[in-house]
Amino acid sequence: MAFGDYQFEIYFNGLRGVVPTLPVSAAELEARAQAAMPPSVWSYVAGGAGDERTQRANVTAFERWGLIPRMFVGAKERDLSVELFGMTLPAPVFMAPIGVIGLCSQDGHGDIATAKAAARTGVPMVASTLTVDPLEDVAAEFGDTPGFFQLYTPTDRDLAASLVERAEKAGFKGIVVTLDTWVTGWRPRDLASGNFPQLRGHCLANYFSDPVFRAGLAQSPEQDPQSAILRWVQLFGNPLTWDDLPWLRSLTNLPLIVKGIGHPDDARRAKDLGVDGIYCSNHGGRQANGGLPALDMLPDVVAAADGLPVLFDSGVRTGADIVKALALGATAVGIGRPYAHGLALGGVDGVVHVLRTLLAEADLIMAVDGYKTLKDLTPEALRPVAG
Repeated sequence: MAFGDYQFEIYFNGLRGVVPTLPVSAAELEARAQAAMPPSVWSYVAGGAGDERTQRANVTAFERWGLIPRMFVGAKERDLSVELFGMTLPAPVFMAPIGVIGLCSQDGHGDIATAKAAARTGVPMVASTLTVDPLEDVAAEFGDTPGFFQLYTPTDRDLAASLVERAEKAGFKGIVVTLDTWVTGWRPRDLASGNFPQLRGHCLANYFSDPVFRAGLAQSPEQDPQSAILRWVQLFGNPLTWDDLPWLRSLTNLPLIVKGIGHPDDARRAKDLGVDGIYCSNHGGRQANGGLPALDMLPDVVAAADGLPVLFDSGVRTGADIVKALALGATAVGIGRPYAHGLALGGVDGVVHVLRTLLAEADLIMAVDGYKTLKDLTPEALRPVAG
């Protein structure tokens, strides 16, 4: 079944008087999610750095590009599958890591719900280090869909090695090292409410369940949670340098992907030092204000990666955005806030719905505009939008 067939499922349900209970537009999805989330969680999910100009620019950057339609192509059947790290994925889409996704579901176990949605859709999840449930419990829900583990590299190398080893044993298929969050950016929404979830003990299950972390405590996190939180503060955030990359590479034989790359020189150097994938992202505008939209950096990063897979996120809200990022060279495109919105409204079903709507729109755009496969989506398929 083509991804675009989701619209017929909705229309045929309409004949029976059944209309979608969840929004099909990004704007309505966001508005309803805001009403469903506690204000503290909403500010963390929705907020960005500074006056959020970079966050907005990530979204509006897609508006500057337009896809050129090609006719007499007969794109009745489309193939959106992609080869990534030796695996064949049904679509070039994944769920980007969100550190508080566990708090976004009504039952407080959003990581588990997201993993279940991955299993139902074939869309991989990149699970954050900051989860409500231990990484082993998250991985157990993936089914046949591959999952990736995102590492916030701690200052304790033994703890870093332990987290990576646990991810390997749990069945994750790659390690994504985030480079731009060794210190948190200036986030006025969170500062205004004095709210930082991890300082309240949220989303620290991977640390509290780790034998290396626990060995450094006088008492267990269950007995003395406050001391465990303070220990986490001491260990979180390693300002990595190029000298650390060989060590990171040595931790695992799994594909190693470095996240936060925006400069082509950094992409080239990371490739030379043995990474398996480049992840072009500015953290959705959450970490540093005043920067370029991630989409504007993507083409140069792709060129510098010189054949390495390039993952991309930041500002993706629609199926059209997915298509444009692919045309600019992304191997796979990460969805962030939209699946958090779906999770808040409908749990597993909400995430599945959001992923299906995005894939349906992308698939139908390729059908209407005459692009049968991902290989047909090249930079030549795009033109700048006048004005």
